[in-house]
Amino acid sequence: MGTADTSKTYDIRTYGCQMNVHDSERLSGLLEDAGYVKAAEGGSADVVVFNTCAVRENADNKLYGNLGRLASVKAQQPGMQIAVGGCLAQKDRATIVKKAPWVDVVFGTHNIGHLPALLERARVQEEAQVEILESLEVFPSTLPTRRESAYAAWVSVSVGCNNTCTFCIVPALRGKEKDRRSGDILAEVQALVSEGVVEVTLLGQNVNAYGSDIGDRLAFGKLLRACGEIEGLERVRFTSPHPKDFTDDVIAAMAETPNVMHQLHMPLQSGSDTVLRAMRRSYRQERYLGIIERVRAAMPDAAISTDIIVGFPGETEEDFEQTLHVVREARFAQAFTFQYSKRPGTPAAEMENQIPKEVVQARYERLVALQEEISWEENKKQVGRTLEILVAEGEGRKDEATARLSGRAPDNRLVHFTRPSQPVRPGDVVSVEITYAAPHHLLAEGPTLAVRRTRAGDAWEKRQAAPAEDAAKPAGVMLGLPTIGAPAPLPQAEAKGCC
Repeated sequence: MGTADTSKTYDIRTYGCQMNVHDSERLSGLLEDAGYVKAAEGGSADVVVFNTCAVRENADNKLYGNLGRLASVKAQQPGMQIAVGGCLAQKDRATIVKKAPWVDVVFGTHNIGHLPALLERARVQEEAQVEILESLEVFPSTLPTRRESAYAAWVSVSVGCNNTCTFCIVPALRGKEKDRRSGDILAEVQALVSEGVVEVTLLGQNVNAYGSDIGDRLAFGKLLRACGEIEGLERVRFTSPHPKDFTDDVIAAMAETPNVMHQLHMPLQSGSDTVLRAMRRSYRQERYLGIIERVRAAMPDAAISTDIIVGFPGETEEDFEQTLHVVREARFAQAFTFQYSKRPGTPAAEMENQIPKEVVQARYERLVALQEEISWEENKKQVGRTLEILVAEGEGRKDEATARLSGRAPDNRLVHFTRPSQPVRPGDVVSVEITYAAPHHLLAEGPTLAVRRTRAGDAWEKRQAAPAEDAAKPAGVMLGLPTIGAPAPLPQAEAKGCC
């Protein structure tokens, strides 16, 4: 227990990728371990933490705007503290305190474990504390973690990235890839399962490069197979892989391990070899489509999603047509499409031939229209199928009005289904027949065919009944792949795929 008064409350506001979302779970755990309690939704907090992202061009404007709005709140609330962490803090460092002198603590991506001590030091010394480390001090998974869900969890296999993509600043802010020992990963998974978790998502900035620390290119496939040996673990996912590191043994592990889901998020970024070269992506169209072909040969039912950037500097109409070609060939279940915007500090931001905004917008609209059509066609193939749905919490915004519940199919498609007559809890599993398909979700409008109560549902029920301070302790967060529409687990989270 730390020195903070137990009456003090905290609020964490998260921006960016899955790694930031998981880091915020750790920040919550650290603060609660130090005696803070989570502030009521909509209420004021004694400590407000911004876990920032540096990927978007206007990320700093958004941060300083939010900090500006808090300045007057802090002036009227004696003892309130504001902390800024994450990638933008790692990049901007002391600049944050210069622009927003009412900030109490600035910390980076490598020292999130220091937050409670920095807050206390700022309080005692009555001056801002800025601490940015250049390398990882302790693997974040060893820190206390406040999981947001009782039935599914993130588990980090690595941090950092060894790639040098010209549009991405993450490696500069997160550092070189550092892998966890497989025994530690599996021990964490086993512990989560013992608490009721039934779904785990293995997380890394470049997750399938796992093993590069020890020179074992087959390490990630071995890890997937080892997860298959854990009794009670029903669903295993991973995000985000990189095509250059995607090997056939991983495809085999996915196909042969029953609890590894036939779902894959594989960032494309561009279908043009010329643009891929400029992006410093070390694969080409032929290799990418070859991976998709082999995945589909091994798992015909696999749902594949991707990330695509439109309007990268120098992209010609012919280059863009190559991207459309890959989209038609790959038939993604979903594509998360982004208009290129300059990321300060990246090589691409300084490149010539930046594409005019109106050209980028027009290409973006064409790509979205094509992908919407394909997503709808692929979802229509699910109509008439009976699927097992892991019931989720907060996935369906209209569930209350429509008397439905929502959850995820094994391939991570979002399914809304008619509320059954018997009680169903988040974490339980239902069997339903799909009756209708939309581009981004499926409907099961008939009666539920079966309900299976699970340990995960028990864990959720136990958490609901527990006092607030105890309810924060166990299990995981149902994010599966947050870029496929899973709910933001923390206020203001913006989920995006890794690069």
